[in-house]
Amino acid sequence: MVSIKDLSFRYSGAERDALSHINLEIPDGEFLGIIGSSGAGKTTLTYAINGVVPHHYPGDFYGAVTVSGLDTVDAGTVALSREVGNVFQDIDGQMVAAVVEDEILFGLENFGVNHDEIEARIRESLEAAGISELRERTLSSLSGGQKQKAAIAAITALRPRIIVLDEPTGELDPQSSRKIFLYLKTLNEKYGITIIIVEQKIMLLCEFAKRLAVMDQGRLVLEGSVGDVLQKGEVLEEAGVNIPRVTTLGMKLRKQELYRGELPRNLREAEIMMRSVGHG
Repeated sequence: MVSIKDLSFRYSGAERDALSHINLEIPDGEFLGIIGSSGAGKTTLTYAINGVVPHHYPGDFYGAVTVSGLDTVDAGTVALSREVGNVFQDIDGQMVAAVVEDEILFGLENFGVNHDEIEARIRESLEAAGISELRERTLSSLSGGQKQKAAIAAITALRPRIIVLDEPTGELDPQSSRKIFLYLKTLNEKYGITIIIVEQKIMLLCEFAKRLAVMDQGRLVLEGSVGDVLQKGEVLEEAGVNIPRVTTLGMKLRKQELYRGELPRNLREAEIMMRSVGHG
């Protein structure tokens, strides 16, 4: 479980807080999407969860963050890395090996995994990511989506309780983006891994995430189930979040008093809405 209590953080030399009085509880097995405009504090929030803040980026840190009972300030990044696996925006900067197999092996050896377990873990993580055929490929020869899956496979081989991803589909096409989310859904539902993901593609979050956290200028302005958050369309717009078009349509129909139900999140729900409007 991740517990964030009254967290504020300001980077050294910055004029304002990157995070301001954040309170958030993320239970085990959650699939949480974090969304907001550029500079809202999303990445800094993930840094606070994995210990990058304040250990690698110094500044003024107030409040408390605990991960699986570990205080992120006291525990340090080494202890936290056994609980939290990270996939950063810069995938190439995260990779340490030249070949996919060696990338996975590096983490297993550094974590002191029993030698007898290593081969099984490599096979399992590659199979779960759907990239078994890439085992001996060089990382430089992979596509963006394949690199993302290789990075996630390297993390899941370590069997962390939590995986934090910062915009993993930022440079991917819609089909590759969806494949990444389907894989994350499998990790979440089959293996019980908590997923915390920063993502701009709200349609994907609406489909796959269980809860949404909306950031705006360092503050947490909304948090709850996907359905509940989308009901706050005006707040989302103020936070610079692009609302799904079907949700925007529902908001307009509400203003015209043509529809009183819940705002749709996808085409199926929009179809149900339009049928109810047609029979109104």
